Amino acid sequence: MWGMSDFLVIGECVADIVRTPGEPDVPHPGGSPANVAYGLARLGRDTALLTQLGDDPSGKLIGDHLRSAGVALLADAQHDVRTPTAVVTLDGQGAARYDFDITWTLEEVEPPAGVRHVHLGSIAAVTEPGATGTVAVVERLRAAATVSYDPNVRPELMGAHAEGLAAVERCVALSDVVKASDEDIAWLHPGQPLAAVAARWLAAGPAVVFVTMGAQGAAAFTAGGQVTGTPVPAEVVDTVGAGDSFMSAVLDALTELGLTGAANRTALAALDTDTLAGILRHAGTAAAITVSRAGANPPTTDELHAALG
Repeated sequence: MWGMSDFLVIGECVADIVRTPGEPDVPHPGGSPANVAYGLARLGRDTALLTQLGDDPSGKLIGDHLRSAGVALLADAQHDVRTPTAVVTLDGQGAARYDFDITWTLEEVEPPAGVRHVHLGSIAAVTEPGATGTVAVVERLRAAATVSYDPNVRPELMGAHAEGLAAVERCVALSDVVKASDEDIAWLHPGQPLAAVAARWLAAGPAVVFVTMGAQGAAAFTAGGQVTGTPVPAEVVDTVGAGDSFMSAVLDALTELGLTGAANRTALAALDTDTLAGILRHAGTAAAITVSRAGANPPTTDELHAALG
C-alpha cells in the first residue's frame, strides 16, 4: 500500500535532450507533470508522482532527479515501459522547440490515501490508452481532493483538433484550478480572446483559470472578474519548465492559504482580487527564477522567499 501524500501528480516524465547549435546534446529530466512534482517538493510540499519510467538510463536520470527533491515515485504494475524522450532545440533567444518520442499506457490504479490535491498534466491526460486510466484516478480522488490541470498543449501529439480539444475540456471540467499558456489557448480555440476562453472554462466547473503570457506576465480569471499580474523581470537563459514552475508555485500558494482539499472548494471559488494578485506574484516570481537558469530548475522555498522579499 502506498503511503500518504498531500499532493499527487499524475502524468509523464520525459527525458529532454537539449540541443543547442554548436554544442553537445545535454539530457535533462523533464515532462510537465514531473516538473510540477519536482517544483512542489522543492517548495517543501509532500508530493507523490504517479508516472511511467523505463528501466533505462533516462529513467534512472529522471528517477534520481525526482527523488533528490523528495518526490515519491508511484507506478502501475507494468514492467515493460520505456522512458519517453523529447529532443529540445533551443534558438538564439533560448526559446524551445520539441520533437517527441512518447507513449502513455498507464492503467487505472488504487490511488494513495490522504491526498488533498491532485494535479493532472499534459500528455498523459490526452494520450490513449493511458489517458482513460489517468482520468479515472482523478475522478475517484475528486470527492476528497481539489484538482488542478495544465493542458500544456503539444500540437504534434494531440491528434485531430476536435478530439484533442474534447480531451482537454474533459479534464478542464474535472478541475478546480486550470493553468494554460496563451499559446495553449491559441491552439485550442484559434482566434478567441483569452478572456472568452477562460469564461467558457469557468462555466464548465473550475473556480479559477490562470493564463500565462510569457514576458507579458500572467492573469487570473474567476467568476468575479480578471486580475492581471505585473510581469516579473528576469534575465532569460531558457524557458524550459517556466510554466511548470508557475503551476507548482500556484499550488504552493493555495496550500499556504488553506485552499486545497474538497472541503475548501467554496472558499477557493471566492478568491478576492488582492489574494489572486498575491498568488500571481508568488507564481510569477518562481517562473522568473526558473527562466534565469538552464533547464527545468525551479526555486527552493528559501530562494522563492528571498526573491519575494
